[in-house]
Order: sequence, then structure tokens, then C-alpha cells
Amino acid sequence: MAQARIRINDTNDRVYRGHPWVFGTQVVAEEGAYKPGDVVLVTDAKGRPLGQGYINPASMIRVRMLTPHAEERVNRTFMHGRIERAWRRRERLGYAGSCRVVFGEADLLPGLVVDLFRDARDGRRVLALQFLTLGMERWREVVIEALREVIAPDGFYLRNDVPIREKEGLTMEKGFVGKAFDTDLVIEEGQGIQAVRMHVDVAGGQKTGHFLDQVPNHLAAQRFLAGMRVLDCFTHTGGFALHAAKGGAKEVLGLDISAEAIALASRNAQLNGFSNCAFQEANVFDFLTDASRTGKQWDAIVLDPPAFAKSKGVLENAIRGYKEINLRALKSIVSGGCLITCSCSQHLSTELFRKMVADAALDAGRRLREVHDGGQPPDHAPLWGVPETRYLKCLVLEVL
Repeated sequence: MAQARIRINDTNDRVYRGHPWVFGTQVVAEEGAYKPGDVVLVTDAKGRPLGQGYINPASMIRVRMLTPHAEERVNRTFMHGRIERAWRRRERLGYAGSCRVVFGEADLLPGLVVDLFRDARDGRRVLALQFLTLGMERWREVVIEALREVIAPDGFYLRNDVPIREKEGLTMEKGFVGKAFDTDLVIEEGQGIQAVRMHVDVAGGQKTGHFLDQVPNHLAAQRFLAGMRVLDCFTHTGGFALHAAKGGAKEVLGLDISAEAIALASRNAQLNGFSNCAFQEANVFDFLTDASRTGKQWDAIVLDPPAFAKSKGVLENAIRGYKEINLRALKSIVSGGCLITCSCSQHLSTELFRKMVADAALDAGRRLREVHDGGQPPDHAPLWGVPETRYLKCLVLEVL
């Protein structure tokens, strides 16, 4: 059967310049038959080839591009090559422990996320996988086969329990691929004297089990928080709090609204033998409101909230939420103290994030000195031309 062709209106040259998403509103004509998930040829409105991608008429993103080459064969060898190149790049960068192996669109494999977790106790290596789209789901067995050949992990765990799959017409699921194993791992963030150990549950933790993108920023926090009284808001499993304790913070209090997260963070503190680190279940907004009202202060406050802006439609409200917590935090930091503030919302650009923090500082009557500008590590490297792959912001600011 001849390959189907999809003609699109690419008025801003977005796809031509390398963005992999073709929206349904861009399609002007379809030629030939196809099944959802098939690889189709994408052309501009005049019929000039733009490349090939897999199609799903049930999704707002009609086609996700795989290659700009119209003649390239998208087959088992193609997918194996993409997997191998993604892993070899991590190897060249020196990743020997836990890291992201495949970062979706940024690794030219849209709809696929693969994280590697290495257990620091026995060296076991486990891959946690997410097939987010119908088109990538069609390649599941090929992807797993390639990962098995290239990395040879000790186990696979599927984390296909994400709502985006339902928008793609897929069911949510999770479970082992092949033999079962103990899903409670202990990984290390950092090396040598900087290393902090953390429990990771690839079956029950958020996303694939752990947020590997913040590791360099966690390590940076060790440099800035020694001797300080630290409040870590939205602590989750204790990332910033544990590294603050490791770096010699005087005392650390971590807050999270999730009782499960607090239990795991406390377990991580015990794992590392940190007696200067405690955790408390709390609503961060309410806690900071009470602190600013009563005049309670800390030497340093960390803000690492979940993504407030999960779509462009809620961006304005999200900015208000980010500003509010930054304002309350700035009112609760001693002069000469430190604010570590983060956002993982891809719709909140770096420019808007910085403006929001500046506005919060102005309203709080505080001046700021920037000592660290952090983002995504090399295993989460953004792909130019695809702004959605650049999402993480982390600023360390001295509060004057």
C-alpha cells in the first residue's frame, strides 16, 4: 500500500524549521489511506516534502514528525538507531548512574520517555518507560528490544499511567515487562562527598519514579545553604532538603501536602543519617501566609512547586500563583538570606519567570542578587526549535 500524504499549511515555517508537531488545524488535505499510528509523508500546501511522522486523527497533534527526510525508511533499524544514539550520547557525557535515556522530542523520538535508575546498593539497572502516544505505542516491542540490546538493563517497568494516553485513544497501564523485581531502589544523586542517597519507587513514584532533571540544582544548593536555617517548600521526596542537610545547613524543614511524599522524604533523611532534617505535611500557601503574617523568618527558602501552568489557557492564573508564593517567601527570609525558586512549567518562559520573580521582589520591598542560574542537565538537553523541550528554571538569589 502506498504511503499516505498529508498536506499542511505551515505559514510560520514551524515544521520546516524542525518542530515535530503538526496540528489538525494545519491539515489542508489528506491523500491515500492510513491507519491511526501509521507513518505518513507530510508536505507543504504545494506538495513539497517536509518529512515523515506518525499520524493520529484522534489527537489535536495530528502528526508527530520523526524525520525531515522523505525517502528515509522508518523501520526497526531506524528506531534502533535513534535509541542507540540517545544512549551513546549519555555515555559520552559521563552518565554511568541514574539518568534520562530518551527525552521524547528532544531525542527525535516524540512520545517516548525512558529513565534509567541504578541501585547504589547492588548495581542493578532498571529502565522505567512511558509510551505517551499512539504512534510510539505501535513501536513498543521494537523500542524495548533496542533498549535491551543497547543497555542490557536488569529490568523494565512500564509507567503508562499518564492521562495524555487517554487523549491519544490509549488506556492507562503500568507493570513489569518480563520478569518482576523489587521496585524500591536506592539511587545516588552526586558523587563522592556530595552524594545523597534516595529511595525511588519506579512503580509508585511520580512520573517514572523520580525527578532526575533537578539533580544539578540539588547539588548546587549544597554550596549556598551551609550554616542556614532552611525551609524547603514542595519538598516532594526531599531533594533540596536532603542536599541542604548534606551541605551543612544548620536545620532543615521540608513541607509537602502529600503524606506519602513526607513519609518517603523522612525515610530518605534516615537513610542518609541526617539529624538536622525534618519534614511536615502542610499546605505551602497557608504555611507561608501564616509565616509572613506572624513575622517568622528563615535564612533560606526553597520553592520547587509542581507545574502550575499545564496549558497556555491557565498561564495568567499560574503566574499569579507563582508570584504569590515568591512574594510570601521573600517576606519570610532574613536580610542576606537566600531564595531558591524554580518552575517546571513549559508554558512559563524564562523571561516571564524572571519578570514574575522581579515583580514579587518589588512588591516585597526586597532586592535580589543572582548567584546561580540553573536549568536542565545534559541528559534533558532541550532541542532548539522545540521550545516545549525547555521547561525547567531554577534561580538561586541572595535576598538583600
